[in-house]
Amino acid sequence: MSTSVVSRLARRMTPGTARAVPALAACLLVSSAWAAEAGSASTGEGQPAVWTEKELTFVYQGFTTKYSCDGLRDKVRSVLLDLGAQKKDLKVQQLGCSSSMGRPDPFPGVRVKMKVLQPASGTADDKQTPVAAHWKPVDLKLRDSFTTDSGECELVEQIRHKIVPLFAARNVDLKTNCIPHQATATRPTLKLEVLAPDDAQHPAGEPQAAR
Repeated sequence: MSTSVVSRLARRMTPGTARAVPALAACLLVSSAWAAEAGSASTGEGQPAVWTEKELTFVYQGFTTKYSCDGLRDKVRSVLLDLGAQKKDLKVQQLGCSSSMGRPDPFPGVRVKMKVLQPASGTADDKQTPVAAHWKPVDLKLRDSFTTDSGECELVEQIRHKIVPLFAARNVDLKTNCIPHQATATRPTLKLEVLAPDDAQHPAGEPQAAR
């Protein structure tokens, strides 16, 4: 509530109630500042985490857009890296492909082995030294063009339901309106926060060398 608005309200009130307006305005301003500070601090907050092995078999089934096996493999690999899979240990192999290389396949698939960050439990059961990590916002875009992205609505939905659960993710926001056999009128969006390492070379709590 702005100062000018408070002043206008005060002129319309009785002397007794008008005296309470400054205190009310002060409370509102403090509350607004606290909310803004809390919102900015939520993204990027620290979270000790450990690298955890994950495996996935993903078979794409869609009516609107078809993919070749190598095309789906490259696209899934890119998505996994965007979501925080460790690059050096990421393995994405084609699965169940029946068409020749470069041609769309009826049911292209991939088999994935990877390591992803999961929140450290802080118990003696953890076999790895936690690494310093933080929550990173991701706006997942399969391509940079509205025309091509809008045709991949079904793939975005399947990524949300079959791939995202393997990662430590929060505030997942999926917006799609898939219509079989035609591109959607709106671009599908998938926004979320995932764990990302502060510095993969240094475990949490380990001092870094001076530079």
